Amino acid sequence: MASIKSPTASEHQPKGVDVKKSIKKRSTKEDSTSLSEQAYQAIRKAIRQRRFRSGDRLRENELAEMLGFSRTPVREALARLQVEGLAAENGQRGFMIVEFDHVIVTELFVMREVLEGTAAKLATRNAQDTEISWIRYLHDQYSDLIHSGKPAHLITEKNRQFHEALSLCAHNRFLLRMLEPIHDALGLLGESSLMDQKRVQDNLHDHEKIVKALESRDANLAEESAKKHIQNAYAFRIKRMFEDSHD
Repeated sequence: MASIKSPTASEHQPKGVDVKKSIKKRSTKEDSTSLSEQAYQAIRKAIRQRRFRSGDRLRENELAEMLGFSRTPVREALARLQVEGLAAENGQRGFMIVEFDHVIVTELFVMREVLEGTAAKLATRNAQDTEISWIRYLHDQYSDLIHSGKPAHLITEKNRQFHEALSLCAHNRFLLRMLEPIHDALGLLGESSLMDQKRVQDNLHDHEKIVKALESRDANLAEESAKKHIQNAYAFRIKRMFEDSHD
């Protein structure tokens, strides 16, 4: 039987196709995607750190200079934020952060209540004991920060870590994807509600209920406690927005 000769790369190559150029083109596209993702994550981080406010204009050239990227990946990142409802095109002026009025804040907290309630419920079923211990540890750190009179920004950051840990312990990738833009949006609501001392104490009390429900593996109580916590946060936020609008 005659031996079969393995085809060479040139024999595989369709006529008129330059393999090196094709590989280079694909590599350039992948690099662009990577830069776009980096820009997207960097802007999201800035949003969560409350470096932007509702209604702020997002200038491509300023963001590109701040992040050290060209304008193309920044533009692609802003387009993704637009799809997620965090940014909007502003005519010839590019993009801006969406203005969070009472309607949008209500929509945000309605979905937050549903999703974070579900996260707490799933965490009681799916989280390992060590993971629930981790949530307890974050809660205890939050309590220590409050009782030792630490600055509000440290308390706010620990609160964010608590909620993200709860989401992670649900072990549901689809839930996480839905929660990401919601957690980002919270960074656009202006001053954290945890600047208020009463709200800080109420928040601590709510967290304790959630953690105890997790530790007892009571899924319904965990869901109910998480939902009530978000309802309390919403009530405080709407009250503050109403007061600010009448100052």
